[in-house]
Amino acid sequence: MSFRRLAISTAAASLTLVALGACTMQELRSEPAAYDPARAERMFIAGYQDVTAVYLEDVEVDDLALAGLKAVAQIDPELKFDLTDGLVSVGYAETVHALLPAPAPRDSTGWARLTATAIEEGQRVSPALGDSLAEDLYETVFDGMVAELDAYSRYAGREEARENRASRDGFGGIGVRIRVEEEGVRLVSVMERTPAEAAGLRDQDLIVEIAGKLAAGMDQRDVVRALRGPIGSSVRVSVRRDQVPAPFDIDIRRDHIVPQTVTYRSVNDVAVMRVAGFNQSTTRTLRQKIMQAERELGDDLRGFVIDLRDNPGGLLDQAVSVADLFIANGRLVSTHGRHPDSHQYFEARRDDLVGQRPLVVLINGNTASASEIVAAALQDSRKAVVVGSNSFGKGTVQTVLRLPNEGELTLTWARFHAPSGYALHRRGVLPDVCIADDTGDLPATLTRLRSGELTISSLTRQAPVDIDDDAGLQQLRALCPTRDSDGELDVEVAMQLILDPGLYANAIGSPVTTANTGTRVNEAVRPH
Repeated sequence: MSFRRLAISTAAASLTLVALGACTMQELRSEPAAYDPARAERMFIAGYQDVTAVYLEDVEVDDLALAGLKAVAQIDPELKFDLTDGLVSVGYAETVHALLPAPAPRDSTGWARLTATAIEEGQRVSPALGDSLAEDLYETVFDGMVAELDAYSRYAGREEARENRASRDGFGGIGVRIRVEEEGVRLVSVMERTPAEAAGLRDQDLIVEIAGKLAAGMDQRDVVRALRGPIGSSVRVSVRRDQVPAPFDIDIRRDHIVPQTVTYRSVNDVAVMRVAGFNQSTTRTLRQKIMQAERELGDDLRGFVIDLRDNPGGLLDQAVSVADLFIANGRLVSTHGRHPDSHQYFEARRDDLVGQRPLVVLINGNTASASEIVAAALQDSRKAVVVGSNSFGKGTVQTVLRLPNEGELTLTWARFHAPSGYALHRRGVLPDVCIADDTGDLPATLTRLRSGELTISSLTRQAPVDIDDDAGLQQLRALCPTRDSDGELDVEVAMQLILDPGLYANAIGSPVTTANTGTRVNEAVRPH
């Protein structure tokens, strides 16, 4: 097994390590839709071996395989798979049709073979199972299996996995965000420095034809497929624009598109950067936006706000490199799990990009995973004041492993720890300045801030509470209850902190001592 990189995805998804399997696209295209026990066996071998190799906790394969088979049995209420006295029975309508010897509990290959065979036997007697396609059966088995693990382990079939990879790594496209409407495809936004922008497309344009086909009546998936394509290929769209009397055609040459995750605006000489996620372009784009702010504002630039509210996560190496933009030295994050290669330490290696200018980070209850790594690193280094409410508390690392069908199995691999040592899982990041009670009343909020009522000390935030101590975690999180709002009050408080040096100094406190041992890994984990 060779790992490529760690990634952190969403609160509903995961912090992730991506691995490539050996399946080629030629194999994918030649795979029949019908269930093939030999292909299924290879699928289940890969999946079961992945779980036993990397999952955070030690698990036995027999429990996973039986959970997968019980999920398959739900396709037909008359179908049953049971383990009794060392035999797995395949039953239908109260009659046992096959008995299969159960392998040893940890025999991944044996249980994979049994799973494939048991499904084949079930298809002989169950019409519903016999009509089920291979991809549907894979999804059913793996969904049943990962349900035995944790909330962040999951299976994605090949279509969903293809979209996941496009989100992480980019795709051949034109660079627009769309909304399907009755009359066509509305361009919600045209991304900067993309073929769509270069071709002259604008926000709110309505695409009425794509490659000669009427856009009206197309669903979201059809539109995405039509606009995407090989890099360097072209697509013609017909556009209707307000104040233009008739639709007009535009030819657009596709390029490699990585969805934009960073936006920038200037408010009272303060650069406000909203980071919506972490994909392979996030650090580069954030660096560009910071440089843009410095060019535009020059000596008038008062400071920076990094808005991580509602940021569900993304790639781990990007979370590390984003934190590294602002921290000159010290620990950024560490990860720890069962697998020996899960113990990783990430240290700052770059110069501080913003210097002595004040920095405020905004978080809320939907700030999760990769964004929590950034918030904790900037907070523990006392490089930034963190404002908002307790974050989500998604502190586990997942590894994404590609399966023979080009689907993906995402498995929890490790937990990550803030520079000061506490595990973020279930507890999240507590802000320095708590605005959990969002009244929208800025003067009242600032009065409370100046009195110290809204400030949480570092000793309190970093209190040693075990991740299994439900009462302790509940008490800690209650200090600044999770809030989902992303209103302007947080931004206004951030502005006041930046514009008032004394207020900022009181909120940021003194640096926290962090560990400085371990190695800096550029692309997260590279086990051999």
